[in-house]
Amino acid sequence: MLNNYSDEQLRLAARLYYLDGLGQSEVARLAKVSQAKVSRLLAAARERGIVRISVAEYEPRDQALETTLRKELGLNAVAVIKTIEGATAEDARRTVGHFGAPFVAGLLPPKSVVAVAGGRSIRELVQHLPEDKSRQLTVVQAMGNIDSNVGSEDALELGRVLARRSGGCFLTLNSPAFVSDRRTREAFLSLPEIRSVRQRLAEADVALVGIGTLDNSVFAARRVFSPRDTDELTACGAVGEICGRFYDKNGRECDSPWRDRVLSIDLEQIRRIPQVIGIVVGGNRSAAISAAIRGNLLKALVIDDTSARFLTGAATARAKPAGRT
Repeated sequence: MLNNYSDEQLRLAARLYYLDGLGQSEVARLAKVSQAKVSRLLAAARERGIVRISVAEYEPRDQALETTLRKELGLNAVAVIKTIEGATAEDARRTVGHFGAPFVAGLLPPKSVVAVAGGRSIRELVQHLPEDKSRQLTVVQAMGNIDSNVGSEDALELGRVLARRSGGCFLTLNSPAFVSDRRTREAFLSLPEIRSVRQRLAEADVALVGIGTLDNSVFAARRVFSPRDTDELTACGAVGEICGRFYDKNGRECDSPWRDRVLSIDLEQIRRIPQVIGIVVGGNRSAAISAAIRGNLLKALVIDDTSARFLTGAATARAKPAGRT
């Protein structure tokens, strides 16, 4: 059908629409075609090279801010993604997921072992990672399921997606993120299938984790904690959370009742992973991020520009990270 139009017709339609700014109904009238055919004319013009559309280069990352954060935080890699002013939290997560995915893909070596946490921002990023079956990642679920209603932001689902897109395999941690008490937790930990997954977590080359606060995390969004629980964690000195483990201003795990109930990768295991990438979108989480770095829990960061500005300068007063020279 596209070959039925002469170059002269296509040039006329393209001129009227792209250069003169006429609407399709006006183009149809002047080009003597039905309005329904205008879009076909424009498509044919593009196919034959009569119309060549160029888009000015857009840089989605704030490189100046990245340089500042790398210097202030001592991280080995930082991606600060620009977001549109007034964007909702969900829009910002989608933007960071889209433009942050190539950065993260470059930090995932082929055939590596990747620990994956749950989280809304990680969900968007994993969904935008390029499909490459030759990468063959071994993906390991780093934390149990948030609640009985498994959603797209749970580590269980994210791990499946990443393993499928990379042509690899997925090891599941068949447990809830939190159980009722220490005794139940120990019963889970004694199961051979749980022990084997935790062993693979100890062998991880890379980890993708979210960094939550007491009022801004996937746990808060799913209302896992009551106001009383939040007050209790605050009293214990909690400023941040990774994989359901709450830590203080120095990145040390808080001695709270939740510590005896969580089923996830240990913070000490996270410290030993060569590349731990924090995915953060929305809100002022500078205290949580700084504490995680202070405790040597992060090596790289993907963050939106608004959150990054909160963080800029906040790290200058931080102490030297534990375990670093």
